[in-house]
Amino acid sequence: MAVLSERDAAPKADPGPAPRRRSAPLVLNAASILLGIGVWWSLAALGVKIPAPPEVAARAVEMAADGTLLDDTAASLGRVLAGFALGTALAVVMGFLMGWYRPVRALAEPWVQFFRTIPPLAIIPLAIVLMGIGEVPKIFVIFLAAFLACVISTLQGVVTVDPTLINAARVLGAGDATIFGKVVVPASAPFILVGMRVGLGSAWATVVAAELIAAQEGLGFRMQNAQLYYDLPTIFVSLITIGVLGLAMDRLLLLAERKLTGWQEQR
Repeated sequence: MAVLSERDAAPKADPGPAPRRRSAPLVLNAASILLGIGVWWSLAALGVKIPAPPEVAARAVEMAADGTLLDDTAASLGRVLAGFALGTALAVVMGFLMGWYRPVRALAEPWVQFFRTIPPLAIIPLAIVLMGIGEVPKIFVIFLAAFLACVISTLQGVVTVDPTLINAARVLGAGDATIFGKVVVPASAPFILVGMRVGLGSAWATVVAAELIAAQEGLGFRMQNAQLYYDLPTIFVSLITIGVLGLAMDRLLLLAERKLTGWQEQR
């Protein structure tokens, strides 16, 4: 009994460091942002031809007050969300089909690889000629950029599923539908989400380029218009807005990845 009492009285492991470990990346992120702003401010003070942070902040307040920033942000964000959603949805379906059925892969992979060698930006002029200068060509090139980035990642996720897991499921009597839903999809989820994060970056790059060529509103259009008047603060406001939106969307995808792949070993 004495031994048991001593064991029971033994101090338990201190769970204190866990919250500190979780908060450490946030502290480092904040420090990195402040350091970046400090470097930017120092370069402006040293005479580099860039606007200082207060000047950019003042212009952002002006653009927000007159509604320009909100309208441009809504236009660009709507195009990105539409093209990205369509592109990733089709990429996931096509990637699964290509990875699961060899004939589908043999038929589709040459075309996927062919279009992957052509930058989506190079297709913008053709899309405008064929589809006009409305929203359709802009969303189409964003769709193409997101699709090409995500489909290969999904395909790779399907073909790298451990065959032992599939064979074990078959031995237990699982059919193709069950194996696909219970084995292949969970194992491929990390690859899909990585492809979606890459596709998101491609989508933002593509929408800015599309708006530089043919648009009446949007963050890319605003930068192009500001360039004509050498309006650097407006250009910086648009650039920072794009970066903040892209970072926020990427963090959401990263959060989804952690929720959906929590069973994996994390580093």
